[in-house]
Amino acid sequence: MSADHSPTRPPAAVFAAGAAAGLLADALLGDPRRGHPVAAFGRAAGAVEDLLWRDHRGWGALHTLLCAGGTAGVAALADRAVRRRGRPAAAALTAATVWAVVGGTTLAREARAIGGALAAGDLEVARERLPHLCGRDPQALDGPAMARAVVESVAENTSDAVVGALVWGALAGVPGLAGFRAVNTLDAMVGHRSPRHLRFGWASARLDDLAGWPGARLTALLAAAAGGDRAAAVRAWRADAHRHPSPNAGPVEAAFAGALGVRLGGALSYGGRVEHRPLLNADGRDVEVADIERAVALSRRVTLGALAVCAGGRLAVSAVRKRRKAGGA
Repeated sequence: MSADHSPTRPPAAVFAAGAAAGLLADALLGDPRRGHPVAAFGRAAGAVEDLLWRDHRGWGALHTLLCAGGTAGVAALADRAVRRRGRPAAAALTAATVWAVVGGTTLAREARAIGGALAAGDLEVARERLPHLCGRDPQALDGPAMARAVVESVAENTSDAVVGALVWGALAGVPGLAGFRAVNTLDAMVGHRSPRHLRFGWASARLDDLAGWPGARLTALLAAAAGGDRAAAVRAWRADAHRHPSPNAGPVEAAFAGALGVRLGGALSYGGRVEHRPLLNADGRDVEVADIERAVALSRRVTLGALAVCAGGRLAVSAVRKRRKAGGA
């Protein structure tokens, strides 16, 4: 059975058309305003956590398996049922799933809102909006620190909220899209190092590291290719990424820092806990408010590049396999 007719992957043209349509819907409409599937998943995962929570890695692994595995399984059943109705229906389901799981437009909107408040000198409004974008303590940040937090969040979420989903969509279709978003959401819910989740969230955090690995590297590569200083982006990625505590945020933030010519990293505050991270692209300048818009623009270019790579890659692999099959017939 060829890859384009496997039960886990859609035909290449279906994925390409559906992914493009889903990203267009995100660009035009943003996230669904009501009944967002990711929010519904979060509520369900929270309810499962309430039932299963123990201060134990095994119970956390079961939570991850039920929530992420169940989501991917349901998506696989829906995908198989829809594909029986033909390629247009399959492409429509892919488009709807891409629209539901990516968050590029909301990411840009929140970043620009904070940037606008900072440009107007309204630090209180900026602090009110910052939690919509990242989990840092806004009261502990001044204007430049909030600008840096926004740029770092734009970089990391370009990978987590867009590119990683496209990669797994190319690899595994609708189940890959839904499964990746489920894993990423679980990491945000239980994968952090709080006393409650240090053991229970271990499996979700490690699975998110694994699932995010290819998308993060593609994001870093595209940021270097689409940024203003390719050499600096590659240099920062190679020199500094491994120093970041996250194996996936490190390459992405370092590449963005080099591409934008800014310095990222330093002291961060999460839930009253201060964390000192190494500098990324230490030779760069301090982040300015105007760099937020530059980071958003770079994120958009990376998104388009990821669509081209993922859809184009699927089409190319499909064409090669068809030629091999024809040659062996």
